[in-house]
Amino acid sequence: METQRYTKIAILLHWLVALGIIANIALAWIWPLGDHNDAIAAYVRPMIDSHKSIGVTVLGLAILRLLWRLGHKPPPYPASYKAWEATLSHVVHWGLYFVILAMPITGWVMDSAWKDAATHPMLFFGTFEWPRLGFIMNLPHDTKEWVHSTFGAAHGYIAYLVYALFLMHLGGALKHQFQGHPELQRMGIGN
Repeated sequence: METQRYTKIAILLHWLVALGIIANIALAWIWPLGDHNDAIAAYVRPMIDSHKSIGVTVLGLAILRLLWRLGHKPPPYPASYKAWEATLSHVVHWGLYFVILAMPITGWVMDSAWKDAATHPMLFFGTFEWPRLGFIMNLPHDTKEWVHSTFGAAHGYIAYLVYALFLMHLGGALKHQFQGHPELQRMGIGN
C-alpha cells in the first residue's frame, strides 16, 4: 500500500515553520548567556533582532500553513490508529497552530510596547523596517509598560506550551513510526 502524504506545499510549510521555531528557541536560549560571557555579549542585540525577524516570518508561514490546511484535507490516519490516538493527534495539531500563531503575536505586541521601540526600529533581517503596532506604541507610558510585561510573560509561558506540544507531536510521530506506520513518510521523509 502506498503511503498517503501531505501535499508538497503542506510539507514545505511544515518544515520551514519547524526550522524557524527551532532557530528561535536556540537564539532565546543563547542570548542570555551574554550576561556572563563577553564573547557572546557583542552578539546579543543581533540575536534578538534575528529572533524578531524569524518570529514574524514564522507568523506569515503559519498563516499560510493554516490557510492551506483549511483548504486541503490532510491524508487520513491509518485505520489501525485507536480513536484516542487520532483525537489526541488532532488536539496536539490544533494546539500547535495556536502556539505557532500566539508566540509571534505576543512577541510583536511586547516589542511594540518596548520603551525604546520608537528610537530602535526593527529591521526585517537587516533590510527594511518592520512596522510595530502603532496603537500600542501610542499608549500612555504606564500602560505600555504593563502591556510589555504582560505580553512578555505570556510569550514566556506559551514557550513552555510549545515545548510540551512539540514533544507530544514528535513522540507520537516516532511512536507510530516505530510501530510500522509511515508517519515520517507522510511528512516527506523517506519513501
